[in-house]
Parts: sequence; C-alpha cells; structure tokens
Amino acid sequence: MGIMGIIVLAVDYHASKTELTEGLLRKTYGEGDTIAELKVSADDRKASESIEVSVSERAYTEEEIQDVFDKSIRKMEKWILGRNEKPDRVEEDLKLITEIPGEPIDVSWELDRYDVMNIYGELNEEGLDESGTPVTLRAVLTYREREASQALYECTVMLYPKVYTAKEAFVKEIQKKIEERDEETRSKAVLKLPENVSGKAVHFYPVMETRGGVLLAMAALIPVLIIALKKQNMEKAKEEKRRQMRLDYPEIVSKLTLLLGAGMTVKRAWRKIAEDARKKEKSYVRFAYEEMRYTCREMESGVMESESYERFGKRCGLQEYIRLGALLSQNLRKGTKGLSQLLRMESTQAFEERKALAKRTGEEAGTKLLMPMFLMLGEVLIIVIVPAFLSIQI
Repeated sequence: MGIMGIIVLAVDYHASKTELTEGLLRKTYGEGDTIAELKVSADDRKASESIEVSVSERAYTEEEIQDVFDKSIRKMEKWILGRNEKPDRVEEDLKLITEIPGEPIDVSWELDRYDVMNIYGELNEEGLDESGTPVTLRAVLTYREREASQALYECTVMLYPKVYTAKEAFVKEIQKKIEERDEETRSKAVLKLPENVSGKAVHFYPVMETRGGVLLAMAALIPVLIIALKKQNMEKAKEEKRRQMRLDYPEIVSKLTLLLGAGMTVKRAWRKIAEDARKKEKSYVRFAYEEMRYTCREMESGVMESESYERFGKRCGLQEYIRLGALLSQNLRKGTKGLSQLLRMESTQAFEERKALAKRTGEEAGTKLLMPMFLMLGEVLIIVIVPAFLSIQI
C-alpha cells in the first residue's frame, strides 16, 4: 500500500512539472466533456495562476461521419426487422429505431402508407391484404453535432397479415370480443364477458392461484429444514462439549496429582474434585465434572472402582479421558505405586496440548478474518488508487 502511494505521488509530481506542449486529450463521443485543472505561468510573472478548462468531447470529421453513415445504412435492415426474418415477408411489428446504437445519429422515418403501419413500425392487420401490401420506408439519418450532415436510407417491405393457427385465431377472436364489450360497457361497474364467440358457447373461469401449492411446498420443506437445523445444532453442541472437556482436562489431572500427592486415595480425590466443581458451577454445566459425579454415583451403587474409571473414559469419548480412565484402572489393579509420577507426566502433556489447542483456535479465528480484511483492502485500493490514476493527464 505504501509503495503504491509513493508511485502515485511520484507520477503526479512528474505530471505537474511536465509542460503540456501537445495539448489536452479529448474523450471520444459519448464519454462527455472533461474539466481539467491547470496551472498557467508567464515569462513576466513569477507566480502561476490556477484555471479550469472545459475540453469538449471529440467530434467526427466529414470523412468519419460519412463512414458512420455507410456502416449504419448497411446494418439498418437487421435493426428494423425485429422478429421478422426478411423484408419480403413482414408479419410482425417492425422496430423503427430513432437513433443509431452507440453513435451520435438520430433517425426520423417517413412512410408512403400510414393506413397499414405507423411510424413506430406497428402493423394495422385490418388494412393488410393476404397477397401482400408493399410499403416504402424512408429514414433520414442526422448527425447530432451538425444537423446539415444527413444521409438517406430507403427500403420497401411487404406486409402480410399474420397467419394464425386455429387455436391462436380463436383466442384472438375472444380477445377482440372482450375489447368490444369493454368499450360498450365502460360506464358500468361490471364488465360482462361474452357468452358466444364465432357461434360457440364460451365459459370463463379464474386461473387457479399457486399460493396453495407454495404453502404445501413450504409445509413439506419446513420440517426438513427444522430437522437439518436440529442436527446442525446437535453437532455444534457436541463440538462445544468436546472443546470444553479438552480445556478442563489439564485442570482435572493437575488436581488429581495434587490431592494424591497430599495422601488422598484415588476415590476420595475423585469425589472431592467432582463436589468442589459442583459448588463453582453456576451459569452453565462443565461436562467433564458432570461425568465425574456420575462415576461417583456408579461406585456408590456397587460398580467396581476400576470399571467405573474405564466407563468414565468411554462416556467422555475423547482420547485424553480414555487414557486417564485406563491409567487409574490399571494402577488400582496393580497398586498405586508410581501413579503420582505418571499423573504429573500426564498433566505436563495435557497443558502442552491445551496450549496447542489455544494456538490452533487463534489461527482459525485469524483465518476467518482474512476474507473481510481482503474485501476492505480492495475497497480502500479502489477508493484511493482509481481516482488517482483517472486524474493523471498523459
């Protein structure tokens, strides 16, 4: 960012010290006029004066105007045909454009017959002959900046009434009848629909709304979304539980090591840690300590102490707690000699793992912030650099 600022500053400084011997560059047609801020100095003046100069957009030369006229006339047939394939058979409305796309040229039309088509290219089918009706179109192309520069385009098209299928003809007849009835009963509160069209009885019904179907689809979709949301929330809850238990593990092992070193048995130390945690828990449950209390209740109900520790590790479902349960269970069977040393080693390892977990969590948080940071950087670059480059006079 700083390097870009230095580059832009250097370019601007160099541009401000370079005399405009070649003049100011005009914009091409359609880009508008340019307002240039200049400093003017004279030989008999020490100080320079600041002025604003309006630079008009570039106008075409006579040769360029003629070239644009020629290109426009060659494309005129393609532009005006609309949905028709060729001028020899025109059944759909023409598209009589009023300006040339992308060029400073206006177009005005003249027709030799206005009873079958208007100047907008709309056909009057009632006046058309099935054998074809020729119409001559004349377009005057005028250059906006110089109205004296004009060109003439002329062509003849054959108009035919559109050939309708039986279904289309019947629908068109119904629409015509309804339009006539609407015109006749405009002063009445209700439009009476025709009962017969072309000697056939017709019946009208409102089109069925799709609201019910949309509601049914939503009703079927909502349970699926609710189930998916519940499943997602359950996965989030499980992940949060695992994260919380991993954070509590070093503290549990450290307390066990401390209490065993003070002379307590494993069972008494276990119960004390679980009960002390209950007193501290107020706003939310600590899952690891809850499982420890459950293990205490199991031992009170007659489950062997060693088996209770193993079951504790399995319920927690994390490798750390499975390892702790197996360690306590094995040492109870073989004797508690050396257990404190093993727990101290486990405590050290647990705290190292907790630090690694905290580091990973911080890295993940930083990664999530990268996208917003890049978006903000892009906005800053656009706001600062684009106007700077656009203002450079080359």
